[in-house]
Amino acid sequence: MFWLGRHSGPEAIAVAPTTAEVTPRAVVARGELAADERNNIDVFKSVSPSVVHITTLERAASLFSIDATQVPRGTGTGFMWDDRGHIVTNFHVIQGANGARVTLSDKSTYSASLVGVFPDRDLAVLRIDAPRDKLKATALGQSGNLLVGQKVYAIGNPFGLDQTLTTGIVSALNREIESVTRRPIRGAIQTDAAINPGNSGGPLLDSAGRLIGINTAIYSPSGASAGIGFAIPVDEVNRIVPRLIRDGRLIRPSLGISAAPPEFNRALGLPDGVAIIEVAPGSTAAQAGLRPFRRSDTGAVVAGDLITSIDKQPVAALESMLEQLERHQPGDSVTLGVWRDGAHIDLRVRLGQSE
Repeated sequence: MFWLGRHSGPEAIAVAPTTAEVTPRAVVARGELAADERNNIDVFKSVSPSVVHITTLERAASLFSIDATQVPRGTGTGFMWDDRGHIVTNFHVIQGANGARVTLSDKSTYSASLVGVFPDRDLAVLRIDAPRDKLKATALGQSGNLLVGQKVYAIGNPFGLDQTLTTGIVSALNREIESVTRRPIRGAIQTDAAINPGNSGGPLLDSAGRLIGINTAIYSPSGASAGIGFAIPVDEVNRIVPRLIRDGRLIRPSLGISAAPPEFNRALGLPDGVAIIEVAPGSTAAQAGLRPFRRSDTGAVVAGDLITSIDKQPVAALESMLEQLERHQPGDSVTLGVWRDGAHIDLRVRLGQSE
């Protein structure tokens, strides 16, 4: 008989040798996977080839040499937008980097070039030169018809662990988060699917495996998932990304006006809207006959125009006006709701191009 322990005693464990045959226990048959398990697997198999791991690079010089080399700076996630090599991710994933490498699901790696960015919506587009058969575009869904409670999936590279799937639900809609430029991103999707550092830029999917958002932020003092994550809605992404691919940046349309701060409205007892304090000569606003507030020779304020809506969508302040304008392109015509001399009128205006 063998004894385990430093000495014998009542607390020692006795192990007696045996001549009986030792075999593994029989495995109990599992049966069919549940329907929701099958769907989880199907979504991951379908979409994971479209999800990429992004490693950003920065230049570092040796202490003993003037030669600079590129070294890893950080990691994030992206996904294939089309079969031409365009990769969509968050702007903050590549912010401050001077290069990036993209690793596909088959572990092949490609250098990426920067196509365009729109920091106000935390979006960036990269491009890789990879064989067409490796480029599988992510199927697009819609975010405008999402419902609280429906199932969602997130695929990404949290903490550098590539091709990770997490599941959850749409916890809330129309949240407001802040971009790196401090401008608000409205209409964000809130989810309880685990989103951790490294998930940024990855796809949020519905149960059909369609893109409904881009995972962009977590709300957690520790920086780890605490059950509250946010995603940029795909309707916004689908509006901006094609323009970044075409122009390299979002070219904002312009009215050719200068707007007063909100304090101006309060001081004069004006309703919500954008008070015009300057109209650029020759601009589309000037051509439409928009009038600025101004001072008379005696110093009194002469009333001008207050923009209250664009295409019937209310405009409460400058920020909401800019958001409405960003939905259009230079050359488009819009209908401005204008408060003038105590009455509301509609003016048709063609949008110019911002510098």
